[in-house]
Amino acid sequence: MFIVRWILGRIILLLNFVFAPKKRQRLQEQQAIVDQQTQSLALYQYAACPFCVKVRRDMRRQNLTINLVDAKQEEHKNVLTSQGGKLQVPCLRIEQDGNTQWLYESKAITSYLNERFA
Repeated sequence: MFIVRWILGRIILLLNFVFAPKKRQRLQEQQAIVDQQTQSLALYQYAACPFCVKVRRDMRRQNLTINLVDAKQEEHKNVLTSQGGKLQVPCLRIEQDGNTQWLYESKAITSYLNERFA
């Protein structure tokens, strides 16, 4: 089963690379504001997870520079489970006004990004 997942993961990454979405074009000043707003966001993800790829494609489509965190690393896995509550990816960590919110599910994450940055 591991080999099948590994092969499917590599196929997903290859297709994502070949058919990467076009980045949204903004004025330089607007992009600087968006980049500043995305500094408080972090996406906990696995590289070959299809749901994580879906969120990353949406981030690219909107030209968002959100910090990507590999949840397979033990230290990040511990943060995700202890602070976020469960080991599930993709998970968007949102820091606002000293509060931290953990947003799970790819559909909820893309909806949040579309509402905030579209």
